[in-house]
Amino acid sequence: MKVLIVEDEAELADLLADGLRRQGFSVDTAGDGAQALSRAAGASYDVVVLDRDLPVLHGDAVCRTLVATGHGARILMLTASGSLAERVDGLNLGADDYLAKPFAYTELVARVHALARRGGAGARSTVLARDGVVLDTQRHLAERDGRLLRLSPKEMLILELLLAADGGVVTHADLLDVAWEEAVDPRSTVVKVAIHGLRRKLGEPPLIESVPGIGYRL
Repeated sequence: MKVLIVEDEAELADLLADGLRRQGFSVDTAGDGAQALSRAAGASYDVVVLDRDLPVLHGDAVCRTLVATGHGARILMLTASGSLAERVDGLNLGADDYLAKPFAYTELVARVHALARRGGAGARSTVLARDGVVLDTQRHLAERDGRLLRLSPKEMLILELLLAADGGVVTHADLLDVAWEEAVDPRSTVVKVAIHGLRRKLGEPPLIESVPGIGYRL
């Protein structure tokens, strides 16, 4: 298995590379985003361990480019922030997994192994589905039972969060944190209004269940 580590902290990059080599991986390193794309263009990697805050070319741009060009590598994004909004942003860019700094080395190794086992981009799915609702996050298309849903960007994001939770509860706070970039008073009714609009567009029978005092789930 071949891994590319993209990390501008040279000491950390070397430590990770040495450790993964001891695990049997073939490892290359890149110190900035432009170098990462140059290396990726000339090699077939199974996993790219990608720091988000990179010089020259930001990690977000690297991630988008790798996905858009169909490179085939699974992407593990590293970042100094572990907030829900940051994690969702990273995954929406096309990353397959997300790890906040500081992290345990053993956890990183386990995640790299797990991503390598999944295979390349041919196995990557951008489609979420549940109860007749299908959402293609890459093409920004949603349908229910074959009927196209005309959703606003916020409704699309809320639906994505609910589908990704796979029946679990998405809290009111999480929806505010992810779907509304601007600061919103937690007592605001904007989430309730958006959910009402999404319910109407999804149609009958109702799919979104309110969990009083907590949030919503499918």
